[in-house]
Amino acid sequence: MPTTPGRILPILVFGLLAACAHGAAPDSPRPRVIVSTDAGGTDFDDFQSLVHLLLCTDTLDLEGLLSSPYGGGRKEHILRVIDVYARDYPNLRTHSARYPAPDALRAITKQGETEVAPYAGVRRPTEGSEWIVRCARRDDPRPLHILVWGGIEDLAQALHDAPDILPKLRVYYIGGPNKKWTPDAYHYIATRHPALWMIECNESYQGWFNGGDMSGDLANDTFVQAHVAGHGALGDYFAGGIAFQGTTRTAIRMGDSPAVTWLLQGNPADPTQPGWRGQFVRAWPRPYVVFDRITTPADRIEQFSIFELVLPPGANAPAQPEARLVIENQSLVGTVDAAGAMRFRFSPKEAKAYRYTIRSNAPALDGLTGGLTSVQPAPEAALRPDPQLPNWWTDDPSPAQMEGRLIGAKTVNRWRADFLRDFAARLERCRAPKP
Repeated sequence: MPTTPGRILPILVFGLLAACAHGAAPDSPRPRVIVSTDAGGTDFDDFQSLVHLLLCTDTLDLEGLLSSPYGGGRKEHILRVIDVYARDYPNLRTHSARYPAPDALRAITKQGETEVAPYAGVRRPTEGSEWIVRCARRDDPRPLHILVWGGIEDLAQALHDAPDILPKLRVYYIGGPNKKWTPDAYHYIATRHPALWMIECNESYQGWFNGGDMSGDLANDTFVQAHVAGHGALGDYFAGGIAFQGTTRTAIRMGDSPAVTWLLQGNPADPTQPGWRGQFVRAWPRPYVVFDRITTPADRIEQFSIFELVLPPGANAPAQPEARLVIENQSLVGTVDAAGAMRFRFSPKEAKAYRYTIRSNAPALDGLTGGLTSVQPAPEAALRPDPQLPNWWTDDPSPAQMEGRLIGAKTVNRWRADFLRDFAARLERCRAPKP
């Protein structure tokens, strides 16, 4: 639906006021931030959220941009977006001297882990994990906020190598699909570092682009046409379409942006309070189930849980048995434990039935098939906070907060008009000042 002039003006005026209200005062301490992104990896929306993030860097003290992908994403993908930002930097500086210089952003862009963690949950230090440790150990009284948009391997490695940094960290983790790709690193953190301050956002983030006020220029596609295209290099980069896996995407997704707005609006220290980032509940015991047999669809596990399958390699197994669990679009590598059993971990991001097949050089395992059924967490789960996870929050499972079957999505999409107006106002800064 085309945007009318009467519609544009309130959005821009409100957005400019919102930007001033939510931005830090000139003499106030800005939140310290490291962003870990899989831009160029499994999803295109990280590029959109990077545009949003860079427009907010006058409000944030950005200390690191880490490439922590599953798939093909690398540091170079982040640098490409910074190159686009550089073209808008002169205009952005007319609005705030706090916008960082492009070279300063390039200097804090680091390569993180490019492989999924093994069964142990950690593998080796990376430039990204070492940067987390270095920043966390700086003599600075402010907490260090880690926004995890992709793989969580670098955070797991940093905690493994330097557990002393844990009290300094505040983590917002876009879980769900990312936990699916990297279950072992997540499981390592949940079991070895349960005192970590963590928002585990598995599905609420989908409220950024599902539901809420989609009227007029607030729809995912019309907003881009009305308020993104023609707004500097960053706006044109966003509106021109992000090429991903042979497809060009132009409509709003920005599924990682709730992590950014956690620090823009509301009280970041209290995840139970409403805000653009979503509203969360204390985490119940993190669901983890182990089966020592081939499962069937009658075996039910909680959505976003960690499912572990433990099977003996059987008779006539080779000296070094190998196996993969092929499930949906994943091929999960098995690990042989101390007792000689093969172990696999999987995390279901959707509530549905799954089928799997095992491929192995062990005759007793090769070709085995099974299934399982993932179900949404019961609403009453939120009434059982885990005392072993005193600083861990997750999506509100109550039906009232669901958008369709998306858990917690209404805690985000109820603010859709507000956060999009703020984004529109920030994009206006990319335009050259009028003479």
